[in-house]
Amino acid sequence: MFMDYTSIIIDDYSTLSTAKRWLLSAFGGIVMCKLSYEFTGLVTPFIFKGFNKLEKAQKLEWMNRGFSTFHALFVAIASLYFLLFSDLFDENAHEELIIYRRSTLSETILGMSSGYFLSDLAMIIWTYPTLGGLEYVLHHGLSMFSILQSVLSGDAEYYIFMVLFTESTTPFVNLRWYFDVAGMKSSKLYLCNGIAMFLGWLVARIILFGFFFYHMYNHIDQVRQVHMITYYGLHMVPPVLAIMNLLWFFKIAKGMVRTLRKKTHTS
Repeated sequence: MFMDYTSIIIDDYSTLSTAKRWLLSAFGGIVMCKLSYEFTGLVTPFIFKGFNKLEKAQKLEWMNRGFSTFHALFVAIASLYFLLFSDLFDENAHEELIIYRRSTLSETILGMSSGYFLSDLAMIIWTYPTLGGLEYVLHHGLSMFSILQSVLSGDAEYYIFMVLFTESTTPFVNLRWYFDVAGMKSSKLYLCNGIAMFLGWLVARIILFGFFFYHMYNHIDQVRQVHMITYYGLHMVPPVLAIMNLLWFFKIAKGMVRTLRKKTHTS
């Protein structure tokens, strides 16, 4: 009975227009953020006893980073599935051009992710500059625009998922902040997380972006067939994000070297 009812809901959902599916999935993403935000606030006091003593702004950022981490894990796993394990973007599995490939599931994931970026961007603007400066507004704005354009036009989902996989580094960034606020900067966990963040950033945000541009260059004949806005978006948004990733990478590298030197000096 339950399975039959679920199947009916899925069938009805798949028959909706792309715009309606995006609205529903984006709303689902917003609900996901709200639930993980509240869950973080409920669970944290049992894990970190000093949470209730934090300032209001720190509590706000702590819970904000909670749903940021949840979204990052969610979208990184989904991206990994579509890029490596699903045959959706396997060039040998379908005759359709890779630039046009999509599915109801992939559109839903992108819709939920845009719901996250919308929620986080709203919080950043509302509490500005508590949760981040202009670079975060730019990053989230570009990400949301790219996802929305891809979903509504049906173009370039492969490249969107490639960029979304870079969110896999976000949990390490958030852990670094958590350890700092919790007074654990001198711990081994802080050091190990910093090294993992450096390596993860190198792979997911530097090397992967290099592959992104390499793949797009080798499929430029397909890229030229997409919607005009998508075409210019592919040539403008990823380079801006790549530059931001490089700037942040140099900051991470400098911080890691500084921390390692302190550890070596202390030893």
